[in-house]
Amino acid sequence: MLKSILQFIGNAYYLFSNLIYIITMYYLVISFFGIIRRKNKKIIKPKKTFALIVAAHNEEAVIKDILQSIKKLDYPKDLYDTFVIADNCTDLTAKISSDNDAFVYERKDKEKKGKGYALEWMFDKIFKMNKKYDAVVIFDADNIVSKNFLTEMNKKLCEGYKVVQGYLDSKNPTDTWITGSYSISFWASDRMFQLSRNNLGLSNQLGGTGFAVETEVLKKLGWGATCLTEDLEFTCKLVLNGYKVGWAHDAVVYDEKPLTLMQSWRQRKRWMQGFADVSSRYFFKLMKKAVTKFSFVSFDCALYTIQPIVIVLTGISMLISTAQYTFKFFSQISNLTNTLSSLNTNIMMIGGALLVIIQFLYTPFIILLEKKLNFKIFLYYIIYPLYSLTWIPISIQGMLQKNNKEWSHTKHTRSVDVNDFEKSQ
Repeated sequence: MLKSILQFIGNAYYLFSNLIYIITMYYLVISFFGIIRRKNKKIIKPKKTFALIVAAHNEEAVIKDILQSIKKLDYPKDLYDTFVIADNCTDLTAKISSDNDAFVYERKDKEKKGKGYALEWMFDKIFKMNKKYDAVVIFDADNIVSKNFLTEMNKKLCEGYKVVQGYLDSKNPTDTWITGSYSISFWASDRMFQLSRNNLGLSNQLGGTGFAVETEVLKKLGWGATCLTEDLEFTCKLVLNGYKVGWAHDAVVYDEKPLTLMQSWRQRKRWMQGFADVSSRYFFKLMKKAVTKFSFVSFDCALYTIQPIVIVLTGISMLISTAQYTFKFFSQISNLTNTLSSLNTNIMMIGGALLVIIQFLYTPFIILLEKKLNFKIFLYYIIYPLYSLTWIPISIQGMLQKNNKEWSHTKHTRSVDVNDFEKSQ
């Protein structure tokens, strides 16, 4: 009986370890193309007009900061306007926004809650305005925007991209170990995931904030992204319709990272719920296009949608590995035949070595390239694996609760002085 159990565990581990190894190698190889960054020094005159949309729900503590940073954009003031969606607000968000020269639109809808619904509502109003805009730009209320943001977006749109994602940075990376871990994750993703795909000619992924979409594309496709991860849903929709999301590495948006593990857990669980929901609706459509149209862009996007499954498979592989060595230990004590000796240990050794390299060498190297590595961030990096491990139960929760569409708001309280913040960058 024990021998059969050992054999089953061995076969399962072999399957999962190989699958995880292949996926890990895929992402690792892709990431190498983000090491070299080719700066685009081409100067393109301001041409595109923008409607900047800030989605806000009870954001009186931080809304002034982004509006102040928008005022300082080095882009002609007559080529952009700022709109704030005061979405079901019960605080002073609308008044503060109006006092800071934004056009405020108050939305009251207790049934259709969430950023996706609010944006869809606002897009319809933008379309009907007498003044026409070439593109809309989406921000969150807790953001701070780099001065050159619209200059860089204008450049990418003039190059022919219809949708462009900006660089997602952190405005509070050293507040707590959670904000530090978030920041490390985002910096690595910006370089290893986003920049690498841009260099390869693949589609980037929208990150929820700091992105521009040409108005005509919105009219043609419709927004329709109202799930918990509206950015992922719209990305899939774009790829299915033949569009690729561009990447503007120098168009930087700084957002507030959650301060506590509990806040982080709730936010990331919502992300995983959204991922599970979107992958269930788009994965096979994307894979069908990948096969029938020989579209590597669609394949790459499809693989990205199943992040919760990949994380859970990694966790299962870890559990099976633990069980394997536990049974192996007891079998040796009992002088039983070690049925696990037939496992392909080379895969395990290579996979283990690969993880060590990624965890302790590669990621800090990438952060160093981004000029983000300092002593405090290095200390956070030492405990970063604890943050990474929490993704496993969070992903399981997200997959189990994917049909729960109740939107949960992440409260933002980290206001910063824009002038002081700019001096520190």
